[in-house]
Amino acid sequence: MSSVSGAAEGLAADSSSPGTQVAGRTSAAGTRSRAASPRGDLSDLFARSVSDYAGQHPGQPVKLLQAGCTSRADDLELDKLHATCFDVNVRGIDQDHPLNRKAVRSSAGHGAAVPLVLGDMRTIPLPSRAFDIVYCAHLLDRIQHAELVLDRLVAALRPGGLLLLRFRDRECAAGLLDRILPKVARRAIWHWLRPQQAGPFPAVYEQLLSAAGVQGYVLARGLVIAEWQALRDRPRRPARLAWGAPLACRLIAGLSRGRLTDGHDDLLYVIRNPESGFARVL
Repeated sequence: MSSVSGAAEGLAADSSSPGTQVAGRTSAAGTRSRAASPRGDLSDLFARSVSDYAGQHPGQPVKLLQAGCTSRADDLELDKLHATCFDVNVRGIDQDHPLNRKAVRSSAGHGAAVPLVLGDMRTIPLPSRAFDIVYCAHLLDRIQHAELVLDRLVAALRPGGLLLLRFRDRECAAGLLDRILPKVARRAIWHWLRPQQAGPFPAVYEQLLSAAGVQGYVLARGLVIAEWQALRDRPRRPARLAWGAPLACRLIAGLSRGRLTDGHDDLLYVIRNPESGFARVL
């Protein structure tokens, strides 16, 4: 993701990271939801949320942590914020994986400036209550211990801050297809299932990665779902090697009698860390 600004130091106050540092459908009451896009268009949900947050804190720099750095660069539209004189400081963390190291080297060659730390997501030092926004996209569905990692990201949020969470729904047809296919087949259809993303990464998809899983998580942690969206994020016309994937998704949906839907692929959540410890989802 292109950055607006960001210092080159590590994430922790003591900068003693064990990782590799590289510079370079259950909604709560009052929650707004949106239907899946029929054309697979990129959602503006996160960009609007970041813009609204920055507008509510005029004159203050917005500190943003990007957890998982393989998602598309235009999800947050940070360049537009920069053009309107908002100061956004971006830091990045991700799993230390060969594909991530390759992506980092490629980004560095194009002048990417987001300070990025690669390492074990369970142990990368994160300062407590340091970030206004945590953006976590397509990370939790490819790692183990997803709930523990998410706990650490939430702990890094300031009271009143936003967690922007995006993942492939384990209870959709594309999610099951991603899990059951052998590695060779996954490689062939990866860029149909996940356009413009590096991969394929391991298909982990722990129980948290569903609408019910997120709802249970926010209830248990006293968080608030401000808005959510189900998004169909794939090309309508796949490449030649992926021609059977749309048929497979429709077949999975039919055999499951709609339990594994082909109507969306990703779930997007704007989750607020309440100012008050007594706030809860109703």
